Order: sequence, then structure tokens, then C-alpha cells
Amino acid sequence: MTELSLPGVFTQAPAGIRLRRQWWILIPILITIMAIKSHRLWFINFVHVFSGGLWTGTDLFMGFMIGPIMRRLDLPARRALIVRLMPRMLFYMPTLAIITTTAGWFMAKQMGFLDIPYPQYWWMIAVYVIVAILTLQGLGIMLPTNLRVYFEIQKERPDGEKIQRWMHTYVRAVAVQGLMQVAIIVVMSRLATGM
Repeated sequence: MTELSLPGVFTQAPAGIRLRRQWWILIPILITIMAIKSHRLWFINFVHVFSGGLWTGTDLFMGFMIGPIMRRLDLPARRALIVRLMPRMLFYMPTLAIITTTAGWFMAKQMGFLDIPYPQYWWMIAVYVIVAILTLQGLGIMLPTNLRVYFEIQKERPDGEKIQRWMHTYVRAVAVQGLMQVAIIVVMSRLATGM
């Protein structure tokens, strides 16, 4: 039984985060590798669009559907939801982000978008900036906040004020994340239909 541990913080992860339960993330990673190795544009495009749609849809669903519902739940119900949802989300969202951006890079390279001249190249710079913001927020704010909330809620007496403070930051990050997701769809639509 392989368990995720965070040195200096926890010697053993709560029962919900087990690497062996996350075997399923290997499937989309293998499909992405197959798409890249195939050099078939339709395959790389499919992986990019499908994973990007899942990433954007999940962000928006979590932010605008699950988030408001969780705020209205009492602590035991919120705890039950977080304990079951977070272990999968901790692997699901980074996997989608990695697959979407990796497939997008190879697709842009194959389609020649990395070599377009200025001023059209500004559209690619917009992509880089938006992806950087999404990545920094995801790995620098959202993932650590999810872990803090998850571990706090596992305690016998969780600190509700801490959780509420963290969740306010998280909700703001989700709102910006949603805006960035819409912005990248606009930029991608522009790139896909020509300059």
C-alpha cells in the first residue's frame, strides 16, 4: 500500500490519498504519449481539445456548482464530501492541465504556430501568459489550498475559521481561473480559424 506523505508535515497520509488508487491517471497519459508519437494532427488535436474541455468544464462546475453547495453544508456533510472528492481531484486536475498543455504545445509545433511572424505571434504570447497564470494559480494557490483544507478537515476538531479563510482565497482563484479558461478558449478559437 503506497501512501503519499509530506515530509515534516505528516508521516502518513489520511486514508483517502493512496497512490495505488490513482492508477487511472496513467490511461490519459499513455493516450497523450501515443498521440504525440503518432504525429497525427487529428489525434493530438483530439487529446488537446478533449482534455481542455474536461479541464475547463471541471473548473467551472467546481467553482459555480459544487463551491456554492459546499458553503451551505454543515461541517460533517462538508467533511464527508471533501474526504471523498479531494483525493481524486488532487490527481485529476493536474493530469488534465499537463495533458492539455503538452498536447497543445505539440499541436502548435506541428501546425507551425511556433514560427508565425509578428504581429500574429502576439496570439501565441497570449497563450503562454494565460497558461502561465493557470499553472501558477493551480499549483501555487489551488492545490496547496485543497491540501490544507483536506488535512485540516481530517482533524478531530477542524478549525472552521481557517478553512473559511482558505476557501475565500480559493473561490477568488477559481473565479480568475474561470476567466482565464474563457480567455484561452477565445485565443484558441482565433488561432484555429486563422489570423
